[in-house]
Amino acid sequence: MGPLRSVVLAGGGTGGHIYPLLAFADCLRRHDSGIRITCLGTPKGLENELIPPAGYDLRQIPAYQLPRSVNLDLVKTPGRMWTAARAAGKVIDEVQADAVVGFGGYVSVPAYLAAWRRELPIVIHEVNVPPGVANRLGMKFTKHVAVGFPHQPAQAESLRGARVVGVPLRRGIAGLDRTAMRTAARAHFGLRPDLPVLFVAGGSQGARSINLAVVGAAKELARNGVQVLHVVGARNEAVSVPTDLPAPYVTVPYLSQMELGYAAADLMLGRGGAMTCAEVAAVGLPTVYVPYPHSNQEQRRNAVPVVEAGGGILVDDAELTPAWVESMVIPLIRDPQRLATMGTAAAAYGHRDGDEALLNFVYEAVAR
Repeated sequence: MGPLRSVVLAGGGTGGHIYPLLAFADCLRRHDSGIRITCLGTPKGLENELIPPAGYDLRQIPAYQLPRSVNLDLVKTPGRMWTAARAAGKVIDEVQADAVVGFGGYVSVPAYLAAWRRELPIVIHEVNVPPGVANRLGMKFTKHVAVGFPHQPAQAESLRGARVVGVPLRRGIAGLDRTAMRTAARAHFGLRPDLPVLFVAGGSQGARSINLAVVGAAKELARNGVQVLHVVGARNEAVSVPTDLPAPYVTVPYLSQMELGYAAADLMLGRGGAMTCAEVAAVGLPTVYVPYPHSNQEQRRNAVPVVEAGGGILVDDAELTPAWVESMVIPLIRDPQRLATMGTAAAAYGHRDGDEALLNFVYEAVAR
């Protein structure tokens, strides 16, 4: 029995905040089936689709988008921020929380404020550089900051003193044996067991530029005996795959069990989101990273350390064309020795135990 009886977990908006939260909730429950786990979310966030089906109590509170600059005046001025913090405080009081663990997203801010006013331990988990605006604000209230990757403390002054714990991953991914599951995973998608598989996924929303480049190379991929498993993205228009290809090209709009895709694949082509980088490194899957070109380049910063460790290659979104896929991806996926070397390097960089390491960090914070 750990030192925790009740924990409030805050994180919402995107999968990058919610998936680590859920993996950590599973870890808490594995260690103590009697612990009370309460998740905070907003009425509109993706958490409403993911958290209740996973079996966890989700409480909705109002949350508001924050300006990009962070200072304490930010939380003094808007009355609505205190309204949200009061709502979070009511939940914290009702469940008699021993600690608040936040994973980012706007819903985290009211939770941090409410916990700070009650002098409760606050632990923050951050996967990006620079840290998201919600977690940057939370760092004003706690020194207990954990990060997912070793490059983060070196690249962000605000994360200098953070503990590198890795990213909490679902057990299906953290415990994945790709070799043992390969045949079953390929059969699940209707892929052949004897030809290499390129797994394409542009994040939870998909990526149009990736979709167009790979579909444009479909004939040449198939002619070279390369199968494709392509997650198009639920919000993207369907791609038009040529018919009568000599090798399977399977498209799905969305894939909830990413471990099946990882197990089926010899090589992945995808974005550089923090969760993608954490998952493919942990399972040792060589990856072609195509970072999202807009925003603050955080996906490039996520991917570069894995690439420098030897676990993948990097290409700019603007350079990703059907011709690039044909000239670079086909020779790579047809080179089992090079893929094996890259997979070993990726696995050496990755963490499979981020959930356990974060739990130990939370125990330390509460004990203090």
